[in-house]
This record gives sequence, structure tokens and C-alpha cells, in this order.
Amino acid sequence: MFEADLHTHTLASDGTQTPAANVRMAKEAGLSAIAITDHDTVSGIAEAIAEGSRLGIEIVPGVEISTVAGSQDIHVLGYYIDIRDLRFLKRLESLRETRNQRNEMMLERLRELGLDISMEEVLREVEATKSEGDTIGRPHMASILMKKGYVASISEAFERFLGKGGQAYVNPPRIEPAAAAAWIREAGGSAVLAHPGIYHDDALVEQIIRGGMDGIEVYHSDHSPADEARYLALAERHGLLITAGSDFHGERGGVVFHAPIGARRVSTDVLKRLQTKRGEFQ
Repeated sequence: MFEADLHTHTLASDGTQTPAANVRMAKEAGLSAIAITDHDTVSGIAEAIAEGSRLGIEIVPGVEISTVAGSQDIHVLGYYIDIRDLRFLKRLESLRETRNQRNEMMLERLRELGLDISMEEVLREVEATKSEGDTIGRPHMASILMKKGYVASISEAFERFLGKGGQAYVNPPRIEPAAAAAWIREAGGSAVLAHPGIYHDDALVEQIIRGGMDGIEVYHSDHSPADEARYLALAERHGLLITAGSDFHGERGGVVFHAPIGARRVSTDVLKRLQTKRGEFQ
């Protein structure tokens, strides 16, 4: 069966592996296609396409855009965007600037809590792996917190400090999901609501998809079977595309986040529908 994992991250954002390494893992997992969906950047896609061409793996050019709705972070996946679209690239740059502002605010809160961690330390941590257009995120801060002994694991760093409800969590103003979906379509892509189960607010999820989503990530590593059944029914009710993704971020501290490549997969039949769905929503 021809299958795809449509949600993976690389060193271009907060993953721990190169785009080429993700493609090789997709090959080893028996996949026919993989999407590279780094946070607010498309800088890793060209490398993935080159490796995909070598190995015979189809690369879906993607992105995961950070937005806010209902006072919480909402992520919107974009597929088959034109990664050379200058307007889209400029928009992503503005999102990375907001992300950098968020990072500084969180680091300030950590210092107020007595945790000695600076942006300079975070930058030193990633300098060997980052290129222009890449992003820095909370996992990089979590890694420093663990190395300095403030937490025992990346998970603890998020639970106590960096995740929603954590002592250092902040949520600066961002665009709304509908705006992200519009940007994605204007760049020639299809917009899919990422991992709706982690928001714990199905009324909000329904509101968001009515605002312009082409699909829902029904199958995700953090979804329970009950979540998947509920979102499958929701997608079918609204005539939306159904996608699946591991949300692979690589390994930190001996733990794979969120799951290995291929842990959630969908038939490659959906790829053609993602390409033909573009621009349908008005």
C-alpha cells in the first residue's frame, strides 16, 4: 500500500534531524511519501526534495503555521505551497519574528523564577545546526533546562514551565487560523487543522474549520482512538480532507517526540486531493 506521513519536523525548526534524514527514515518505514512541515519556515524542504528524488520518496512541501484562537495556540498545516512565493516567505518571516519575541518573553519569565538561562545559551546550543530562515522554539529552551539540571526531562520542562499552563508560558498576539489558511491558499496550498485533539475544545475546533480549513489531521500521535473517531466523523460531516501525521520531532534525552516517522499514516490517495482541493474554499 502506498502511504504517507504528513507531519514531520526537522532541524529547520524544532526537530533534531536533517530533512534528508527524515526522508531516509520514511524510506525505512516503508512510506511512499513524507511531508516536511516545520514551524513557520520552509527552509528544509529543498534538501528533502533532493533526498526524496534520490530514494524515490515523494516530498510534500509543507509548513506548520502558529496562530491563536480561543486564547490558545492553534497550528495550521499547509500543503503544496509554493516555497518560492516571495509574499508567503515574507509572511513566514513575520511569524518568526513573533516567535523570537515569544522566546525572549519566556526566557525572561524563567529568569524571574530563578532559572538562569539566556538566549545566548540557546543560540550556542543550536548554532551548528541552524541556517538562515530556520526557527528556534521551546524544545531548544527545554534542552538547556535539562542540561543545567533544572528538570529531569524535556517532558518535565514543558509540564512545569514551557507548555500551556506552565509557569513561564506566554502567548503573544499572533494571526488567527483563518488568516493562516488564507495565506496558505494564496501561496497555492491547502490548509489543514493540525492535531485538534490537543486543544480540548471541540466547539472551538468546529468554529475554526468553518473559518476556512480544507482538511483535518484526524490521525495524530497524541490522539486517542476516541479522538480519531470523533474527528473522522467531523471531517466527513463537513466534507473535509482527512490527513495523518506522526508529528515526529526526533529524539531528545532518549525519548522520541511525538512518535517515530510512519507512526500515523494515510493513503497517498489524499495527496492528489490535497492538490486539487487548493482554492476551493471561498
